[in-house]
Amino acid sequence: MGSAPDGSPVRCSPAVPPRSKQTASKEGPKGWRAKLHTLDLAPDLGNEIGSRRWFRGLGTLIGLTAGALAFWPSFAPLEAAPLMRTDEDVRGEYRSQAIAPLALGADTGRRMGPTELVRPLAAAPERPRIELLATLGKGDAFDSVLRRAGMGEDDAERVASLVGNAIPLGELEPGTKIDLVLGRRPAADAPRPLEELTFRARFDLELAVSRLDPGAPLTLSRRPIRVDETPLRIRGTVGDSLYRSARAAGAPASAVQAYIKTLSAQVNLERDVRATDTFDMIVAHRRAATGERQAGQLLYAGIERDSTSKVQLMRWGKDGKFYEASGVGEQRDGLMAPVNGPIGSRFGMRRHPILGYKRMHSGLDYRARHGTPIVAVTDGQVTGAGRMGGCGNAVRIRHGGGLDTRYCHMSRMAVSRGQSVKRGQVIGYVGSTGLSTGPHLHYEMYRGGRAVDPASVRYVTRAQLSGAELQRFRESLARIRTVEAGAALVDLEKTQAEIAADVPQREIDKLDLKRRD
Repeated sequence: MGSAPDGSPVRCSPAVPPRSKQTASKEGPKGWRAKLHTLDLAPDLGNEIGSRRWFRGLGTLIGLTAGALAFWPSFAPLEAAPLMRTDEDVRGEYRSQAIAPLALGADTGRRMGPTELVRPLAAAPERPRIELLATLGKGDAFDSVLRRAGMGEDDAERVASLVGNAIPLGELEPGTKIDLVLGRRPAADAPRPLEELTFRARFDLELAVSRLDPGAPLTLSRRPIRVDETPLRIRGTVGDSLYRSARAAGAPASAVQAYIKTLSAQVNLERDVRATDTFDMIVAHRRAATGERQAGQLLYAGIERDSTSKVQLMRWGKDGKFYEASGVGEQRDGLMAPVNGPIGSRFGMRRHPILGYKRMHSGLDYRARHGTPIVAVTDGQVTGAGRMGGCGNAVRIRHGGGLDTRYCHMSRMAVSRGQSVKRGQVIGYVGSTGLSTGPHLHYEMYRGGRAVDPASVRYVTRAQLSGAELQRFRESLARIRTVEAGAALVDLEKTQAEIAADVPQREIDKLDLKRRD
């Protein structure tokens, strides 16, 4: 105990002896481990950028990268496996267990590789008869189709001669299906003989070529098919859309399009036809006893309206024009619109959207989608079809009375120079070629070489029946209007002969028939 200068007692602690070297050496490694544990060798390089801690982390990254590059392998090729000598037997064993396309001769399951005991077949057996289906393509010759299907030269010429005597070969429509049955070859290098050939030559006729006995000459047999030609009459309410209502009633798409086109020449479908009106169309129609049906052209187009008189149009004459019930022919009130779309820019001076200055706009611009069909406004002859400067792809048509029209910016043309076109015929499709900012049709009209406003020209053409021809027309109109709606959709009742022909014939019955013959 002692005392401080102020007299307070002070406790004295014993003196601490200095640490020995042995004690320092024992505690030294623990101190380094503690320092290494607290040393941050991989700090986050996204924090404290530019500090000592950040540079320490950058040094760690560079060191690790250098170490990884030091152990980078060379780019010399590595030997995957030692070379092994393979002979034909080993390759055959590999092939028996490999997976390959059947077209390359693959097989399934495991088999032994070929050995010297394997002998190839002298001749592979073939089927005694084969059944084929050939299709007559556009521009194909009838005998060429038969030879291409595998028929011999002599049989093909004989069949073509027999069929040509029954029906002109040029009348066979492309797409006609021909069923063939070829028999056994008389020799290895000989073609298969024809056993039987059948096809539908016309809607009302089926032809068959066959042999009465093997080796006998080919003979032709005609099989007429009973056909009913009662026209198809379709009636219904116009509703929201005339086209959709007619299609829902069962009318073919081509007939509905012809009906709308015919009716639009007489009335304004958007203004004069109401949803409560009744449409009435009659289409040429054929139904075969075998069940096939075939729709033809539009024969009658009518519409019954509440407020005004009904419209009745019937096809008449060799030219196939439609006439009203009074005998007045198809009326063409003005030119047709070249495309179905609103007018975006009219005839006159305007600022060009691309060139940027004012100049004469010598036509009408119709807004329409890319690919919309463009039609001829009236009959004429194509005097130009191709690239025409700022008009892009364009078609120029000359009409009667010194009138010319031009249709510009087409994406694709459907006519060629010198071709004659009819009113409403498709001549091209809307595009944006030439000086154009988007898909549209630029339509021009010239009279005597000078540009005129297309909206100022109108045509009215009509024909008139009279005398005995008018009387026959009215009788035909009264007769066709007696057809009941939907009567042609009923299947034909089969006769006793047709029912018997549908019963499959047994092979033993065929043998008995040959013995009786």
